[in-house]
Amino acid sequence: MIKESRSEHRKRWAQAHPQLLAKHSMKRRMAGHDYHGVCMYMVTLCVEGRRPVLGTLCGPDDHHSQPWVAPSDLGRQAQQAWLSIPKHHPEVKPIAFQLMPDHIHGILYVTRPMVCHLGRVILGFKRGCYDPLRTAPLWEEGYNDRVLQRAGQLDAWINYLTDNPRRLWIKRNNPELFTTHTGINIANTPVVTMGNRFLLDFPEKVNVKCSRRLTQTDIEAECHRFLTMASRGAVLVSPCISPGEKEVMARAFEAGYPIITLIENGFAPMQKPSGRQFDACSQGRLLIIAPWPHHNDNRRITREQCLFLNHLAHHISNNHWQST
Repeated sequence: MIKESRSEHRKRWAQAHPQLLAKHSMKRRMAGHDYHGVCMYMVTLCVEGRRPVLGTLCGPDDHHSQPWVAPSDLGRQAQQAWLSIPKHHPEVKPIAFQLMPDHIHGILYVTRPMVCHLGRVILGFKRGCYDPLRTAPLWEEGYNDRVLQRAGQLDAWINYLTDNPRRLWIKRNNPELFTTHTGINIANTPVVTMGNRFLLDFPEKVNVKCSRRLTQTDIEAECHRFLTMASRGAVLVSPCISPGEKEVMARAFEAGYPIITLIENGFAPMQKPSGRQFDACSQGRLLIIAPWPHHNDNRRITREQCLFLNHLAHHISNNHWQST
């Protein structure tokens, strides 16, 4: 008997289970990535209908210094199924797990090449979690993943997972700062916003626009000029495209000044700012504006888009906007 290679086995399995593979390879994926090989993934799965059946978000108490999620029976079942993945796939090691009321985040480390696709591992996990009170599936079809490839990503994502209950607590107590809003036109262009919309009402707003030809000495001078205006109450506005614009806005952000940023990629459903942008939103010192819808592909911003974003920033700084 001739032993087939791993690649031949993968191909035969995919041909025999096309619907299964398609069903559990939906949502965010890295194009061209081999989901059988050694790698580390941050995986997100959502409950069907986003029903909050996995647990209850609780505030700080005598035993918890930060907001936390008290698991339901289904939540405990999900956590146990996640930790049990190595029993069925010894080459897969769970690194982290964060339970939320209507979804979970987890990090998996594939320690050696797998015969099966990562989607098969996730499917097995899903089958290990079921709601005895419902005949409908507990989980949405498919899953989202991020491929962790760069140094420092693992620690960053573990921190993100651990901090998720705190961010949700802040979001629930400040919903207006973490919801996308329409109804604003800038230079006859309808836009979508997230963050503190009242920054548009500030009497002084300054368009941060820097040539790409600036030297580092020039950029330092621009930083001093714009941050002086920010310290006097001006809101800085920019799409942060050129190195100088990025440096000025980054320093303003670090200093705690209010800023308005314009972005090329719009907001995905359920999206909220991450990391320090989340905290800036909760403090009311950040507004993000998107004139175009969200896309999943990794595309480069065009020159025309850069010019248009700067065009909008100019109109914002001159108060040429209106609510509809």
